[in-house]
Amino acid sequence: MSNRDRYGIETAEQLRAVIGEPMPVIGMKVDAALNEYARAFIARSPFLVLSTSDAAGRQDVSPKGDTPGFVAIDDDRTLLIPDRKGNKLIYGLQNILANPHVGVLFIIPGVRETVRINGHAELTSDPQILERLSTRGQPALLAIRVTIEECFFHCAKAFIRAQLWKPESWPAVERISFGKMFAAKLGADDQVAQSIDELVEEDYKSGL
Repeated sequence: MSNRDRYGIETAEQLRAVIGEPMPVIGMKVDAALNEYARAFIARSPFLVLSTSDAAGRQDVSPKGDTPGFVAIDDDRTLLIPDRKGNKLIYGLQNILANPHVGVLFIIPGVRETVRINGHAELTSDPQILERLSTRGQPALLAIRVTIEECFFHCAKAFIRAQLWKPESWPAVERISFGKMFAAKLGADDQVAQSIDELVEEDYKSGL
């Protein structure tokens, strides 16, 4: 028997034997709608991560960000997330069409706690909603309407362990070169790589 087979965890009972049971009070933090604290957090958040999966359960995670409060709170159980210019791969959007179940993690820089939301989503091109989600003089391309099923604050332990908001712990800044990546696949030289990087930088400036 391999160690993988010997130590594999396949049942909820095995999992609880390792993790243990939560304190009874922990379950009280999960709500079926936004409370005043979650509303205030989302109103201040400039960044979220959206988790989706297709009909077969294959996952995708997409970052979305804009000015603080870029996600509109329609009511205590409904969020409107704008979709703006991007790489046009639309993995997450296609997943929503196939499987509406989503997870959303809201982050505020410098704040160690996060807000987690689970629910189901749908896409809309309603002009009034897209205009409501305008920024920099441009309406959203689409909106993701999320109906909340679970909402709760996540504790700070992961951010504390990662020292995420401690600049003194950050590694040296590293520039990601899409040019080198694409040039390698195309069999192209450094000049092509540089040209691609320049196009990417220009798109960052003018394509938001």
